[in-house]
Amino acid sequence: MMMSQHEIFGPVAGIIKFQEEEEAIALANSTRYGLASYVFSRDIGQVWRTSEELEFGMVGVNEGGISTEMTPFGGVKESGFGREGSRYGLDEYQYIKYICMGNIK
Repeated sequence: MMMSQHEIFGPVAGIIKFQEEEEAIALANSTRYGLASYVFSRDIGQVWRTSEELEFGMVGVNEGGISTEMTPFGGVKESGFGREGSRYGLDEYQYIKYICMGNIK
């Protein structure tokens, strides 16, 4: 499906039939984008497996509205690098320096 290969911003629900869980994950991950993905299931094992395998910056589980000012917002692949919002949004503006000292008198 052509829609699954583009990054669409808008109220769109793409529904694609699949036979096996692995097939759905492979299809979702085959895009070069990775902002958000969504999983709808009542099986908690399937939810965890699928969420961990999806190559997206955000995963909504049984929920369409997943973005708030308190959560890290951002994608992977061609959908960006880094996070906005939450405490993780500050990481882009900070440098971490490691200083190891020994034998100081």
